[in-house]
Amino acid sequence: MLAPVPFPSSLEIVPLAAPVEAEIVVPGSKSITNRALVAAALARGSVILEGALASDDTEVMVEALRSLGFAVAVTPDAAEPANRTITVEGRGGVIPRAGTPEAPLELYVGNAGTAARFLAALVCLGRGSYRLHGTPRMHQRPQSSLFEALRALGHRVDDTNGRLPAVIHAAGPRPARATVAVAGSSQFASALLLCAPAGGWEITVAGADPEELPYVEMTRALVRTFPAAGGRFAIEPDASSGSYFWAAGWLLDRPGPTAGSRVSVRDWPRSGWQIDADFPRHLPLPETLSRERDLGDSIMTAIVLAPFAARPTRFTDLGRLRVQECERVLALRTELQKCGALVTESGDTLTIDPSPLHGAEIATYDDHRIAMCFATLALVVPHIRLQNPACVTKTFPNFFDKLTAPPPRGLGARHHPISS
Repeated sequence: MLAPVPFPSSLEIVPLAAPVEAEIVVPGSKSITNRALVAAALARGSVILEGALASDDTEVMVEALRSLGFAVAVTPDAAEPANRTITVEGRGGVIPRAGTPEAPLELYVGNAGTAARFLAALVCLGRGSYRLHGTPRMHQRPQSSLFEALRALGHRVDDTNGRLPAVIHAAGPRPARATVAVAGSSQFASALLLCAPAGGWEITVAGADPEELPYVEMTRALVRTFPAAGGRFAIEPDASSGSYFWAAGWLLDRPGPTAGSRVSVRDWPRSGWQIDADFPRHLPLPETLSRERDLGDSIMTAIVLAPFAARPTRFTDLGRLRVQECERVLALRTELQKCGALVTESGDTLTIDPSPLHGAEIATYDDHRIAMCFATLALVVPHIRLQNPACVTKTFPNFFDKLTAPPPRGLGARHHPISS
């Protein structure tokens, strides 16, 4: 699905020296793409997904569906190199393949939380045994609330202390009820809600007001509007990915050599499905931003902007960032402090004071969002060197192409690859 992209072991981006005007096209939403792939597999007929993201996470889901016996065709998208048109032959809730207790069907999920959680629910519609496993970091991420809900629905789960690897012994669709807690991840609820119509499940979301869980509401909206009998479904651009370019525009338009820069994102999502579509309205930064109420993953983008704010900024309710691709609160604090930022951590809150920044060697923790956050910062801070820039392929494989392409389709930045 994805052509190999050559990346150096580390990369230094040269700050821009003149104003830039650009309108950036960002790839499709990863969150919507992986939800739509599951919904398409459950549809009663062929579904064509337009504008689907082609990245490590979505490739994991495509390959898993093929392993389960679904016919999935992937073709290029002429409008955006990191998108694809994906055709899935839905089987109306039937899972074509399964393994046995002695030889479970193997499904590799990488470090894709959506794939790990969504597939755990999807395979319960089959009849047989499935073994889900991924990267070492994925084996550290929580799953127990989802596994408990699957057991309540009548399926046996042999897990590893509430985590992957796990073998799920599926009993097929059966009317049942389950309550799922979302304290560890809202993906637990989304996984069950995607499969509930086909499974005959009644799902109760516990642990928070569902109206305050934007990714759960995204799932509910997709289930309501998806062409369940077959058809076409368009996937909107990824708002989390777009946040880096809105942030770049704000940073570059500050007083200095790049003042007067104008950077925007084409076809900005207006469906209300993605909480991170609110990112532009939080610029300049307010005094407080919440991971639960205001922004999703793009709060990380806001955090790296905070040293340039006019006053101290508090970022609250960051607990879920600790159990994602890396311990993101610690990573952000550590790497910002390397650059001279004044950061205070208290519980699940970071407070960042305005401060001058300097370059540093940035560890990216194999986390695509850490890499993209500090690459954005490097547009105005000299001598930031990113380790393992290739990790952006998880959700945005041509991110650095967008930084370096000439305006108006890119920012025109230069970078120095540094190979080990």
